[in-house]
Amino acid sequence: MGSVGTEYNLKKVFGTSSARAGFSLAEIITSLTIGSMVLVAVLVVYNRAERSAAAVTRKLDGSRLLSEVMQRIAEDLDGIIATGEDTKINIENKFENGFPTAKLTITRTIFDNKNQEQIFENIVWQTNYDFESNVDGLVLYRSHSGIAIEDKVLDKNKSDWEKGLFVPICAGITFFRIKVPWGETYLDRWTSTSLPPGIEVTISAGEPFKTVGGTLDVPEEEKIIRTIAVDRTRKIKFTAEKGGLAKGEEKEQANEPLPNDKKTQPNSPKKTKEVRR
Repeated sequence: MGSVGTEYNLKKVFGTSSARAGFSLAEIITSLTIGSMVLVAVLVVYNRAERSAAAVTRKLDGSRLLSEVMQRIAEDLDGIIATGEDTKINIENKFENGFPTAKLTITRTIFDNKNQEQIFENIVWQTNYDFESNVDGLVLYRSHSGIAIEDKVLDKNKSDWEKGLFVPICAGITFFRIKVPWGETYLDRWTSTSLPPGIEVTISAGEPFKTVGGTLDVPEEEKIIRTIAVDRTRKIKFTAEKGGLAKGEEKEQANEPLPNDKKTQPNSPKKTKEVRR
């Protein structure tokens, strides 16, 4: 028993213990460094994937929101436009802080029992520069006022103090323009008492770039364009060229009066004579 204690003391003194030695400080630091590098690489890949997914989601949500805005404008035009002279449309386009902005005003009037003109319904769509937020862009507003209480597009049964207020629809708009197709050109302004044949609305929330003239623009692929017909009861003239006639010499035989000496159409089959056997 004494020999066992002596052998243990000798191993303890000369460092010849049979116990397993631990990791050195250099090995621990190396392991922590490698683990940290792997963790950083994994986090970088995860962040990139998350940003890509968020960008795709924002793009889809943004295009969906802008398409809904287009639909709301079309619903306003469908709900208020009439074929008579009681409806007017005003369109203005300008630049504000370099951003293209537009204003669409739809006004419908009626005459009361005293034969005085009253505004039955007035709807305004317009964009203004966003001074309150840190985002460099425009805010799209909509206003509804007039004698008509019910707002068929937004909230119904508004209070009196809510009528005529500009309600923000969406922010972050970088391009908003409304034009009137007129032949082969477009008009940026419409103040006539007659209704335009239609309007073309262009909206975008893409990243703007500065043009040569100092204004801001958006790439064409990031613009959402919709043409909305206004006067749907207008007569559309079709020109059909007929063979053997020069241009401008077409005749409509259906509407042309027949001569007095002819009782049948030129192309109608002739009556056959009876044959007696």
